[in-house]
Amino acid sequence: MPDTSISRRSLLAGALLALPGLAPLALGGCSEPDPVSPGEEDEEKGLATLGAPATVPLAHATQFSLESYEGGHRLASLANGDRFLIVPEGADAPADLPGDVAAIRLPLEGVYLVSTAMICLVDAIGALDAVAVSSVRAEDSPVEDFAARLEDGRISYGGIYRSPDYELVAATGCPLAIENTNIDHVPEVRAKLEELGVTVLMEQSSREGDMLGRLEWIKLMGALFGRDEEAAAVFDDVAARVDEVSREAPTGRSVAFFYVNEDGAAVTRRAGDYFCQMIEAAGGEYVSFSEEGAADSSPTTVTVEMEAFYAGARDADVIIYNGTIDDGVASLDALVEKNELLADFRAVREGRVWACDSNLYQQITSMADIIEDVRRALTDSGEPTTYVWRLE
Repeated sequence: MPDTSISRRSLLAGALLALPGLAPLALGGCSEPDPVSPGEEDEEKGLATLGAPATVPLAHATQFSLESYEGGHRLASLANGDRFLIVPEGADAPADLPGDVAAIRLPLEGVYLVSTAMICLVDAIGALDAVAVSSVRAEDSPVEDFAARLEDGRISYGGIYRSPDYELVAATGCPLAIENTNIDHVPEVRAKLEELGVTVLMEQSSREGDMLGRLEWIKLMGALFGRDEEAAAVFDDVAARVDEVSREAPTGRSVAFFYVNEDGAAVTRRAGDYFCQMIEAAGGEYVSFSEEGAADSSPTTVTVEMEAFYAGARDADVIIYNGTIDDGVASLDALVEKNELLADFRAVREGRVWACDSNLYQQITSMADIIEDVRRALTDSGEPTTYVWRLE
């Protein structure tokens, strides 16, 4: 699990390229702050001129924090050590900001939105007009309005995260790129964007341990786009609905959630993963596997050879096939073609197999609807579903 503490200052990793009009970002780690030396106090003087900040309360998120100053400035501190001063319209940033703080001036226009997970959050607060370039194609967009903007040219496709169209980004004058954690794998891309004058913000919602922590990143999006009230309203509404559906009685049914990789092994989510939390909120019991003895693993998944998966999941009451990664399956026959052992699973024999696609991961604001869909699958209610569907 990643370190979830929020550092007030990052560890400087070396000199970075200076951005026109902006302070460079430091590539610091997230750690408990060391005692502040006199030199470090001097570095913070620029922020001190704004007065004493008030902490913006967060109910679930641990991978960022927000502080608010009386004049309307906001300081966003991310768990990887990056810090951003959000400057309200008509105001100025202090002249001597610390070297690890980048200024983001409102109102934002021409944003380069790379993180697919943030699309539904930006849409929910009514801020899509501020987006000019994206790494998402129309056919892959989780939001209908975003897809329409890509199709009619209001938003331009700017290439995938590891190979962006730098000329387009530069010509558009993008002041801010909202990336996901994949940007850590291509530091040269981040460096080039910063060289072009683009401030890079790596959202880390995927590292939240709580499913509602992912949703609470909408409050950071609200601060960035000047939509704080809209963000708070959306979060409160969805969180209340999640709480309501989670109060329903457990179904007593176990759920196996997985996909079959090219080697014929089952790739499952780690116990406690946010989607496993959603299964449990729907009244299900998630069938989990220990990393010990697994064929492979990642921070979010455990890969299990099919024989071991068969032993642990063959009696699961319900299967939800995870079609967010591979091409998915359209029928029970197609599922069994993935591995013949699946034919002997109880859920397959009794016809309680469901499937989902990538919208399950990218529609964070639809969390309550997804949980309700999963509960309908678990209870065989016969009610219509949107995010999961039964395989015949």
